Amino acid sequence: METSPLPLVLAFIGFGIMIALAGMGSIIGTAQGAMVTVGAIKKRPESFGSYIVLSALPGTQGLYGFAGFFILQEFIGPEMSLLQGAGILGSGIALGLAGLFSGIYQGKVCANGIDAIGSGNDAFGRTIILAVFPELYAIIAFAALFLIRGIL
Repeated sequence: METSPLPLVLAFIGFGIMIALAGMGSIIGTAQGAMVTVGAIKKRPESFGSYIVLSALPGTQGLYGFAGFFILQEFIGPEMSLLQGAGILGSGIALGLAGLFSGIYQGKVCANGIDAIGSGNDAFGRTIILAVFPELYAIIAFAALFLIRGIL
């Protein structure tokens, strides 16, 4: 009996979406922080450590996408079911989109915090707290991936 390649195709598309979109969110978010750091460092070079932390924070979304692959890869194989392929596709879309937008908007929050620190304000701690809010939705999508895994 020949098996259909459709479940495998769906899974690979899901993995691609998950890793690429979450990674793109991190790329854009970290670049936003880095671009503002270039200007802020001219004003307050002694705050470079704070700038680095805030610039790197949106990088976690890409890690969630990469970790999602490792969590679901055990289901990949020639005998996988359509449910498994569709589950990986759905997980990939959810985590990919959440990571994309979360990374972009977390980068904007962090960039504004970097600008505030560069202007002489004590904003590091408050920026970290505020930057958690957009990340929360990437974490929720990552948690949903675990729940979907349990169904597969």
